[in-house]
Amino acid sequence: MSDSEQKKYGFAFELDDFQKEAAEHINNGKSVVVCAPTGAGKTVIAEHAIIRAIEQGKRVFYTTPLKALSNQKLNDFSAKYGEDRVGLLTGDTSMNRDAQIVVMTTEVFRNMLYGTSLGKVEENLKNVQYIILDEVHYMNDEQRGTVWEESIIYCPNNIQIVALSATIANATELTEWINSVHGQTELVNSDFRPVPLRHFYFAPSMDHKIVPLFNGNGGKSLNNTIKPEKRQPRFQQRGREEEKTHVKLVKILNDKDMLPAIYFAFSRKKCNKYLEDCTKLKLLNHFEELRLQQIIDEYVLDNAYLAKSKQLEFLYSGVASHHAGLLPGWKGLIEKLFQQGLIKVVFATETLAAGINMPARTTIISSISKRSDDGHRVLTPSEFLQMSGRAGRRGMDEVGYVVTLGDSFHHPEEIAELAAAIA
Repeated sequence: MSDSEQKKYGFAFELDDFQKEAAEHINNGKSVVVCAPTGAGKTVIAEHAIIRAIEQGKRVFYTTPLKALSNQKLNDFSAKYGEDRVGLLTGDTSMNRDAQIVVMTTEVFRNMLYGTSLGKVEENLKNVQYIILDEVHYMNDEQRGTVWEESIIYCPNNIQIVALSATIANATELTEWINSVHGQTELVNSDFRPVPLRHFYFAPSMDHKIVPLFNGNGGKSLNNTIKPEKRQPRFQQRGREEEKTHVKLVKILNDKDMLPAIYFAFSRKKCNKYLEDCTKLKLLNHFEELRLQQIIDEYVLDNAYLAKSKQLEFLYSGVASHHAGLLPGWKGLIEKLFQQGLIKVVFATETLAAGINMPARTTIISSISKRSDDGHRVLTPSEFLQMSGRAGRRGMDEVGYVVTLGDSFHHPEEIAELAAAIA
């Protein structure tokens, strides 16, 4: 990168075209909606706004949909820009709230705009130049979408909005709407994925192998060797207990060098059960076992309350669960170990799909349906995308793998349609 470009954008490395385009719009005083696949580098655009705020002596708010994600951004930005420059506001934490960079949940930002107990609006937003709305595709969420809508509607027009989203179908409409209710807004749309995805299929009836989800030659039609699963009788006599599907699949991925993996289940109970079932698998080599033990022991010395965790003994096996029911310190340890490649499988609920920096070589989607207020429903393409997009580590993997589990309640064609929508 030339010295002039480095000065212009604030980075020591060459930006991708879509990143440059978004940075130009920010430099020109416009708001911007950035739609790009998970892992493409949307965070660089947010950091460009942060660098400009620092240079201009202005403030910037960074909003996220989850407390876990807010805590991670706090740690990332504190390390990069200095602890004194960064604050945090969530439902239960207020830290350095007058800082130049303040990370918060989107609900907190929305409440600020209402002038609630958080103080007067003009005081809350004093000297703020940029609002970064991370994971703005949450606007499509039936239960929480209005929070993002109200945040944009009531955000003062003199503040530039930087809205970051995974790939969504209605990006143009979203940008036009922000343009009408807030101010001049440009759309930057990219389908660039630095690490391409390959989709595979696995089901309980299959032998010890996974198969490509699609037919060859780059097509998006279902692999014709995949057949629907047969429904099992509700009550049947059992001989020896068959190996559990999740255990069998982890073994296959380990043999094929497709770990580390994030295994998405849709309940805390399943995450913890799957974790226990896999603790007897030998997934670590001797060096990894020693390094893992050292990091855990040092971390527990500094966080003594974690020594009583029931899951501590499981962690030494190189497997973990990750969900909202865990203590923040415990989740922080899991994220640290996973990023270093010492946790080989994390059994996680959807919260891990929402931007938390834990990319894997493989993601496993345990079902294409989940429980909702109205019973079970099929995942939306956006939800499927969020989870599958965690596969593929930039600079480490040439390909990211997505393995989706079939069952007797859904035809394999439904899986193929979801995967084809994002392929």
